[in-house]
Amino acid sequence: MVEFNTQARARYSKQDYSPSEPIEGVEIVDLRRFNDDGGSMTELARLNGGIHADLPGFEARQMNFSVLEPLATKAFHLHQRQTDVWFVPPSDKILLVLADVRAGSPTEGKLMRFPLGDGNSRLVRIPPGVAHGCRNLRPAAPGSIIYFVDVQFSVGEDCDEGRLPWDHFGTEVWEVERA
Repeated sequence: MVEFNTQARARYSKQDYSPSEPIEGVEIVDLRRFNDDGGSMTELARLNGGIHADLPGFEARQMNFSVLEPLATKAFHLHQRQTDVWFVPPSDKILLVLADVRAGSPTEGKLMRFPLGDGNSRLVRIPPGVAHGCRNLRPAAPGSIIYFVDVQFSVGEDCDEGRLPWDHFGTEVWEVERA
């Protein structure tokens, strides 16, 4: 076995690849991507009466498309009633940050951060009370999010579009981790 010099040994650590426990109610669904020599297709949802086949209990009421400019951060969104289901195309790379701010939740205070897109096709269910924000990690191209919600958007008194400041959980949550 190789021995490291004093300076390297003092700063050495091992990368942790073990999966962490998710925030309660957050679900990640891996989607199948069909490729052929002409391109690819990913099925985002099979709906029966608005109910998503892969997300029991989730009834889609509206579908939205959002664009983030290069390196832009949009955060934090917070809903009391609404569940979001996000999809980022595999050709894009967006950092998603989630924080459980539900009083009394078993995972209250827990943060999750992970890239969406980046060659993968996944859906993420974000329940009410979980603050969510994102950052486009691509420095020269916009990033896209397609998302389903179970509460239709309203500008009236029943609006469920809450916000927390982008740095509410610290500025370091937006930094790219380097191993």
